[in-house]
Amino acid sequence: MSIDLHSVNLNGETVDLTVRDGRIAAITPSDGTAKSVIMPLPVEPHVHLDKTFTINRCANIKPGLFGAIEATNADKKHWTEADLRTRAQQGLSEAHSNGLSALRTHVDWSQTGVPLAWSVVAELDREWTDKLTVQRVALAPLDLLGDPDIGPKIAEHVAATGGVLGAFIYQNEDLDTKLERVFRLAEQHDFLLDFHVDEGLDQDACGFDAVVALTVKYGMAGRVLCGHACSLSVRPQDDVARVMDAAADAGVALTVLPTTNLHLQDMAEGRSPRLRGLAPMQDLRAAGVTVLLGADNVADPFYPRGCYDAIETLRLACLAGHLNPADWIGAISTNAARVMGLDAPDIAIGAPADFMLIQGRDWDDALRSPTAQRRIIRSGQNTTIGKDAA
Repeated sequence: MSIDLHSVNLNGETVDLTVRDGRIAAITPSDGTAKSVIMPLPVEPHVHLDKTFTINRCANIKPGLFGAIEATNADKKHWTEADLRTRAQQGLSEAHSNGLSALRTHVDWSQTGVPLAWSVVAELDREWTDKLTVQRVALAPLDLLGDPDIGPKIAEHVAATGGVLGAFIYQNEDLDTKLERVFRLAEQHDFLLDFHVDEGLDQDACGFDAVVALTVKYGMAGRVLCGHACSLSVRPQDDVARVMDAAADAGVALTVLPTTNLHLQDMAEGRSPRLRGLAPMQDLRAAGVTVLLGADNVADPFYPRGCYDAIETLRLACLAGHLNPADWIGAISTNAARVMGLDAPDIAIGAPADFMLIQGRDWDDALRSPTAQRRIIRSGQNTTIGKDAA
């Protein structure tokens, strides 16, 4: 099958592009104004398929992060195999229809035994293997994973069943000791690591610093991803500059989650928020840190709306962080894939024809309207979504 695409904005240049036999056969300069922008199929580095689509049965949720945690824990009585499968399947279907090629989902691991969701998501991964890559992260409280008796058992199961090791870190007692045990488990089993860290507005929350230091100590550059780091938005400037430089040198990446962080941070009933809790994206990247963007929570107590759509995540991040969208495409595609240990997608001659086009002369124009038409090309096959779609 052959597809000819005309007047496409590729990295700021207008080109024509030809797809043949599932690969990009030609890219040639073109005159005039582009009609669409092009990017590799998006990659989602941070979602929660086990929690998703539960908001309809969660009432009277207390404000803030810990209110959301409490509501989710109460909802877990509904988490049967059928319930988990139905909701996670819905999330994967939405992600695929919006063009995602891969996603990493965190799975709550708050017990000594294996959570049911871990097995359910593994089954879905096998079922979706030809359509969408699904990575699982065991998201355990640091106090549990850092326990010398319990942590090794969790790590052994994660290693045996294929997954990433992760923990929720927030001002834990004896944090450094517990976190080092996690790094030792990673060294033992050759894990990638992925942490929820400092998801709050306390200036004393410095778990990110501890992760950075241990990444250096254990030589894990490029294998550690953190999410949130909200406290970087309120800590003293000199302190933040120091840890950003250290993170860049250590090779620690950070995912910023605009929907959930904007929704939960500085949240109180009947009062508008003053502090938004977003880590300083531009400053981090200027320091040399790889910054990714993730959807995080979709229709659950942590964020009651949302969708599995990396373009919508980019749109919100650009507004909230004053980002130039053309400079941040890698945060939802190439860079996200690299950090997740996947082959980095590319738009180049000979590369697989796996990409997305969005109607618009440039990225500002393309993100102007959520209903802009998209064409999703997978293995050279075409799908159209959005306005005027057939």
